[in-house]
Amino acid sequence: MELVAEAGSADAADLIARGDIDLLVVAAPNHAHFALAEAALSAGKHVVVDKPFTVTTAEADVLLALAAARQRMLTVFQNRRWDGDFLTVRAMIESGRLGEILLFEAHWDRFRPAIKPGWRERPSEGGGLFVDLGAHLVDQALVLFGRPEALSADLVRQRQQAEVDDYFDLILHYGRMRARLSASTLVTAPRPRFALYGTEGALVKHGLDPQEARLRDGGDVLDPGFGIEDEADYALFTPADGPAERIATVPGCYRTFYEEVAEALLRGGPPPVDPRSARNGLLVLELARESAREGKRLTL
Repeated sequence: MELVAEAGSADAADLIARGDIDLLVVAAPNHAHFALAEAALSAGKHVVVDKPFTVTTAEADVLLALAAARQRMLTVFQNRRWDGDFLTVRAMIESGRLGEILLFEAHWDRFRPAIKPGWRERPSEGGGLFVDLGAHLVDQALVLFGRPEALSADLVRQRQQAEVDDYFDLILHYGRMRARLSASTLVTAPRPRFALYGTEGALVKHGLDPQEARLRDGGDVLDPGFGIEDEADYALFTPADGPAERIATVPGCYRTFYEEVAEALLRGGPPPVDPRSARNGLLVLELARESAREGKRLTL
């Protein structure tokens, strides 16, 4: 079996038609995800789709049904599940050291006052900060805590000349626990990337996983230490009855995603991201937009 990870280019139709390609990766503007993935699945290819899975849950449902009918693997590149900071947060929750989590916060702040040309700044092409970063934050929250009972959201355009949302604040309701997911393009001093407050202690983590920045700088995922974070960026754990301590960041590893893709195709293992979970994330995004428009809490 030949595994080739390419798609989303001007000659995507040629790639989809080739008989020597078994796997296509759709890495295109958001609005093109559905059409490219549908064409690839219809041609009998296995498909990896970049996040967001599609623009709507209706499109996602079509792809799920098509993949099942064609018996092809379909998965979504929710790479932030393999961020070191997220893996650290997940390990701390599972350890029980925080006790019962009552407040979970995930922030992703930037300072980008200028409007950049491109599809991400256009509403007609699936742009906006909420789709871009919210797709990651919602996915991480669902992995940690599952489906919320209700949600309430605020989306707004804060920059001059902005055509799409560039700030959001989403609260997921889980009984007496709240998960707050927020991002802004006008924050010069970023809030903690993660902050968790439980009955037995708190965990606060600043900084962003270094893998993407190292890839931009020409790094290789096979380089020794590729996903290792500097000690200065370790999380701070403050227990309820003891001194604070630094928690070493679990090494991030994006290549794990494609190792699991290969395992799924060559040995019949499960895909690294169940596309149904990505579809559930889209549902939260859709309901959050409705909540913001109507100014009210919505039950799932």
